[in-house]
Amino acid sequence: MEDSEKKVFRNDAVAKVTGRAKYADDYTFHSMIHGVPVYTDSVHAQIISIDTSEAEAYPGVRKVLTWKDVPGEPAWGQIEHDHYIFAKEKIRYHGDVIALVVADTREIALEASALVTYELKELEPVLDQEKALGAETNLVNDMFPGNKVTHHHVRRGNAEAVFPACYKIVEREFRTPFVEHSYMEPECAFANPLTDGTIELYGTFQHPFSTRRYCSAFLNRQFADFVVYSHPTGGSFGGKDDTISVIAARAALAASLLRIPVKILYDREWSFRESYKRNPYIMKYKYGLSREGKILALDTYMLSESGGITSTTPWSTWRSTAQCAGPYVVDNVHTDVIGVMTNNVFTGAMRGFGTPQVNFAIEQMMDICAEEMEMDPIEFRRINMVRQDSITITGQKLDSHIVSMEEVMDKVIEKSGYLENVKKSSRGISDSDELYGTGLAISYRGSSVGAEGLDFAACMVNCQFDGSIVLDTGIHENGQGAQSVMMLALAEEFDVPLSRIRYNRSSTTSIPDSGTTVATRGTMMGVSAVRKASAKLKKIIRETLSDDFRCDPEDIRFEKDRLVAGGSYSLSWEEAMHKMFLHRTYPFAFGEYKAPRVSWDDEIGAGDAYFTYVYSCNVVELTVNKKTGKIKVTKATAGHDVGRAINPELVKGQIYGGIAQGLGMALTEDLQIEGGRIMNPNFNKYKIPKSIDMPEIDAIIIENEDRTTPSGVKGIGEPATEIAAAAIANAVYNATGARQYSLPIKLKGEA
Repeated sequence: MEDSEKKVFRNDAVAKVTGRAKYADDYTFHSMIHGVPVYTDSVHAQIISIDTSEAEAYPGVRKVLTWKDVPGEPAWGQIEHDHYIFAKEKIRYHGDVIALVVADTREIALEASALVTYELKELEPVLDQEKALGAETNLVNDMFPGNKVTHHHVRRGNAEAVFPACYKIVEREFRTPFVEHSYMEPECAFANPLTDGTIELYGTFQHPFSTRRYCSAFLNRQFADFVVYSHPTGGSFGGKDDTISVIAARAALAASLLRIPVKILYDREWSFRESYKRNPYIMKYKYGLSREGKILALDTYMLSESGGITSTTPWSTWRSTAQCAGPYVVDNVHTDVIGVMTNNVFTGAMRGFGTPQVNFAIEQMMDICAEEMEMDPIEFRRINMVRQDSITITGQKLDSHIVSMEEVMDKVIEKSGYLENVKKSSRGISDSDELYGTGLAISYRGSSVGAEGLDFAACMVNCQFDGSIVLDTGIHENGQGAQSVMMLALAEEFDVPLSRIRYNRSSTTSIPDSGTTVATRGTMMGVSAVRKASAKLKKIIRETLSDDFRCDPEDIRFEKDRLVAGGSYSLSWEEAMHKMFLHRTYPFAFGEYKAPRVSWDDEIGAGDAYFTYVYSCNVVELTVNKKTGKIKVTKATAGHDVGRAINPELVKGQIYGGIAQGLGMALTEDLQIEGGRIMNPNFNKYKIPKSIDMPEIDAIIIENEDRTTPSGVKGIGEPATEIAAAAIANAVYNATGARQYSLPIKLKGEA
């Protein structure tokens, strides 16, 4: 494979830029009908009755579904079974669906949806997570006493005893908001019932196997009754798992009852209303410092709002707990992270998954502590940061991989000119209208799911008689380029051109479940499975053709689209595949990769949280207009140790996108909620960064090949976005002299 191929390769690029790629809404079936959800205007109420008779009598309406039509579990979920396919006894948030109107056209279904009536007994809404925690009455869900969804902690050393002896104690409180995923493609799902009872499902699924589980639970059918297809997804960022799986189950239920294909397409306002967001956090940090600037003790207390459904809050808060100290060594830690249920929109997985929030607090606290100690913030970080064989706050020894935190920070500092630029920061004083500031933030992030659960992936490599190769994997493509990377890895293994390889979009019945595309695990796990399959296939090919080569199997090499050995005899790739079939040996291999096991003790909050870590550093430069308060980020320098960059251009693309999302979280994205209702459920009012808002970005790829996986990869998806907001906050302080404790940052001008 030529290096030029590797640099620019993206197997789906042409189809996407020419408009030929088919997304969920592009699929149609003969006689397909449409479903439309019905909501109430309540955020917390007891359901007395639902009357669908008038809607069902409307011309063109086939059926109106409610909880009474559900043959299986009324509620399901990834952790707790509290996500209702149709609200049954209570409304728990504004996005709860009470019915699905199924009609010949979407327009008819929309018209008829207004005819569904209901009687509710309004309950006092629970909207403040601080007040919600510990409540004895008016619970959002009786499953959770005191509205407490989860509680994680770390107890290391004796922080309480150490604080009184500290030279200085520094305390602050930080808050982060709900954040919308802002994927371009809204939710869409359709179900096609087959004559044998099987139901095909197509849609914007982040994890087709998760969708299958939801459908199986709600419809009381076995997994094999559902065939969920993988196809292009117009963005996800963690947001197309829970909600879309419930939407798909509604479509499947309607299709199974009516024996006709059913499609459900959401508009943007429904998507905002019903889908989950990034968890808002309230974070209280307390550091105890020695006279030399060493962190001696840390006490943190965090509340994470779950909203009306549990979703993945127990997992995201666990990650927040494990990484609550950042990439620093602290021997005495007392941490509590609590998930709280309210009647606001529910929350779940979003790019970063519990760390952008805590990094916003940690990295500002590093600058604050340094200032309190009259130390340089870089030197303060050096004194405390993790290094090779360091022990983390959970008791994990960092010896399985190269700990490159200082290397990454130094490279970003040098490339960005931070040490010189920080001296130019205005600190609120400038002769012009523009204040200048630069800010830095660092992090380490556990790759993959870690001790949250088991991690594995599978793939199949199937060589054809003509030399072409079909690659199947269970890793879903959400737009990040996972398919392209796995094809590149396969081409590298056999040193064949990429033109030989075709990626097969598998279904849930043609490849084993390889886990959801989350936690920066897609490339790491997928490529590791490709490596495993390739090793098996090489062994099969070598053993089969060794007699033809008249050599030991191990002497056969794969070079430049040929098979060669020590002598003059060689075969082209096509000739080799022909001979494989003549030998009646299928050139096929199944590969599976199981991540290294890690352990965790919930009782004391200790263990090996992750088997490897990505080390990152961001430096941003910005200006603040004194008259208007407008913040303009002018440059971002982002460095990440990704392990091995199989396709550097795709790595850079992930970094650019991560900076954009971090910029939005820091400065523009403000989900306005009043009385539990989202007041800006569209992009004309919910402001995401535009192209003109983007700064110059200098992406630095650091490669210390990972020792824990066959791929050597660590990943980049989530590290790319988790510290941008923190770096921006530090830069705003250096520009204005005013510390920012909540997001998004809003400054008032002098005018």
